[in-house]
Amino acid sequence: MTTTTRIRPRERDALLQSLRAGVVPRAGQQHVQVGRVAEVRAMLADIERVADGGSALRFVIGDYGAGKTFFLHLVRSIAMEKRLVTTHADLTPDRRLHATGGQARALYAELMRNLATRSKPDGGALPSVVERFVSTALAEAEQTGVPPEQVIRTRMAHLSELTGGYDFAEVVGAYWRGHDSGDEQLKAASVRWLRGEFTTRTDARAALGVRTIIDDATMYDHLKLMSRFVRLAGFGGLLVCADEMVNLYKLGSTRARNSNYEQILRILNDTLQGSSAHLGFLFGGTPEFLSDSRRGLFSYPALQSRLAENSFATDGLVDLSGPVLRLQALTQEDFYVLLTKLRHVHAAGDESAHLVPDEALLAFMQHCAEKVGDAYFRTPRTTIKAFCDLLAVLEQNPGTSWRELITTVSLAPERNPDLDPLDGEPAAEDQGPDTTGTTRGDDDGFTTFRL
Repeated sequence: MTTTTRIRPRERDALLQSLRAGVVPRAGQQHVQVGRVAEVRAMLADIERVADGGSALRFVIGDYGAGKTFFLHLVRSIAMEKRLVTTHADLTPDRRLHATGGQARALYAELMRNLATRSKPDGGALPSVVERFVSTALAEAEQTGVPPEQVIRTRMAHLSELTGGYDFAEVVGAYWRGHDSGDEQLKAASVRWLRGEFTTRTDARAALGVRTIIDDATMYDHLKLMSRFVRLAGFGGLLVCADEMVNLYKLGSTRARNSNYEQILRILNDTLQGSSAHLGFLFGGTPEFLSDSRRGLFSYPALQSRLAENSFATDGLVDLSGPVLRLQALTQEDFYVLLTKLRHVHAAGDESAHLVPDEALLAFMQHCAEKVGDAYFRTPRTTIKAFCDLLAVLEQNPGTSWRELITTVSLAPERNPDLDPLDGEPAAEDQGPDTTGTTRGDDDGFTTFRL
């Protein structure tokens, strides 16, 4: 494979360090992207739909190590190029879509911290989005001769119709007052509220004069508000990426899982019915998270009926228009192209600096096939890491034969920790008194059995 693309040293180092650590690089994904053209084309259609005022939701499903997170980051970078605001977060035991102990608010706060635009792709773009909204309002006021405060109030009136929209508009108005008077403390308090960092209504009222805060119950409503607000600021819409959805599958309490699945059902219904505008969701998860009839999404009948796959998409036929997007496994040809791109990245785009010939790539693939089997290119994280390590040794030890090193590469199949036995420990919010002497919340197993 020949290419003349030069890669900046900083971007090269960031890519290689991320891949050697087994994590997804934050930038430069286009240098190592291979295959999945149909999936990318389907996501591009969703991005354009969001920019046109519609909504979209996708469950990106793939095996452990198959590249779900990489795909989500790639779609985010495409969305930013299409002038969308993007945000992302990983679900954890302390960050969920629904909770009563602050976990949903923590997820919202993490999403707002990771808000990104094309000019600020690494996150932290919320203040600049608010500043841009104020700047466009000032420009409109100057053109029309109307006072800026009245322009802002008129533009924010559309948000007041939505749940929580009145206080949202009041906070943006407070930011304008701080901007106009030079009160940096008022501006900082407004951004804190928009990030969901106020934990009590008393503090919010003292700082901004509003009576509500962003909490667990209103998290999704404020995401819809934010999608409208970024549109007013001149962007195309908001794309929300939530990875590691398998953490909902791991919840030990059926009640906690079902509450989160009900929130997913609400988001799905709003998307399918067109109730949300300029808003898209990407949820990344494993097949177990989707299909497990005991703990997965299919354990919730309403979701199972809505997420059922097209019965005609069999025998090699695919349908990428539904809410479930299953990542197709890489082929051996795709993996060969990937190795050539990794070699090119390691050489910083200089073909004369390639450390190994094409023959070495085929030998490496053969070695991986003998050690791991077909999984080496279907779930390629471990083999990518091993190949980057091989190139690093060859670079730092000139004269070393790649033939000798390839035979010493140690590989093992990827192990999915999501399939480990679950401890079944319920969350603290789901515990309560029980007259039978058992712990409430963990009702996935038998407590008593009487014949």
